[in-house]
Amino acid sequence: MSINGERIISADDHMDLHVMPPRLFVDRVAASWRDQVPVVVDTDDGPCWSLRGSIVGPSGRKAKGLLATDAHGFRPGVAEQRLEDLDRDGVDATVVYGPPFGLDFVEDPLVRAECLRAYNDWADEFNAVDRERLAVLAMLPVHTPEAAASELRRVATLGHRGALIGFFEAEIRPFEDEWDAFWSVADEVGIPIHFHLSGGMHSTAFVGWQRPVAVAVSPMQLDEALAGMLFSGIFERHPNVKLVLGESGLGWLPYFLDRLDHEFHKYRDASEGRLEAEPSEYFRRHVFLTYEEDNIGLAYLDRIGRDNVMWASDYPHGDSTWPNSRDAIAQSLLGTLDDETRHKIVFATAANLYGFPT
Repeated sequence: MSINGERIISADDHMDLHVMPPRLFVDRVAASWRDQVPVVVDTDDGPCWSLRGSIVGPSGRKAKGLLATDAHGFRPGVAEQRLEDLDRDGVDATVVYGPPFGLDFVEDPLVRAECLRAYNDWADEFNAVDRERLAVLAMLPVHTPEAAASELRRVATLGHRGALIGFFEAEIRPFEDEWDAFWSVADEVGIPIHFHLSGGMHSTAFVGWQRPVAVAVSPMQLDEALAGMLFSGIFERHPNVKLVLGESGLGWLPYFLDRLDHEFHKYRDASEGRLEAEPSEYFRRHVFLTYEEDNIGLAYLDRIGRDNVMWASDYPHGDSTWPNSRDAIAQSLLGTLDDETRHKIVFATAANLYGFPT
């Protein structure tokens, strides 16, 4: 597809729980697990996802108590309809992250791992409707590094183009040495690993005045993940690993990268010889960022890296640029960049990272 001479990939869209097939989990796990996984039930508020009798969220609509389906309904969870919405927005292809916070409401880690496996199988079938345009990311269990590595190897074999780790849900942070065998697998299979914004001390209080607080600060909560990944030496030991920070935004990165380099030189004797170069150098080789609208970051693009940035529409979330993404691109600072740089940000970098046709 090419509209108005410019091809576009949205590198950070979403598949929320409320758009997923109501029997996604019960139909895809072994019989012995079926009474322990989420399923949709009828309630006075309409269909809702239930886990062992507890309501965990609506199905087919966004908010409890809203009986009518919202503007999108189940459309984002139906591959053919999602493609229609891409066409309406003039977008060639999409990279799709699973539900925010993964499936963390499933408290038993073994049950959650079975649910993620079921989701990944369904996501692969979803992608198969048009693999040249759809890349729903696999979601990995994080209760142990070994479980994450095993599922990563499996989903790579299925043909997934990337995998998502719930960084903030992992008991052992993925940059700790206990995860090194996982990064060896990531290095071997060659598909990018993703962290998505979701953490921070405000993330558990998402109501009233605290909602804008949480939304405002959440991109910058990825600073700890990024610093740990860079200073731990993972990219030095595993040179094929690529990391994507989903919905990180851009504007905070120039200062942060400069500070990382400063601290690298200040504390080099304490760095255990894990790095041969400055953290910012590993960042430019291995790390990619997605953003929606961030003119501050684009103004400092040279301090971030023109090859490290990918545009996203955030469909189908409320702050998405859908169905007017092309207008949004044209009206932002992105619309003023030279043709080569804009092409990288809206298409080429994502196409190369995920193997979409160019």
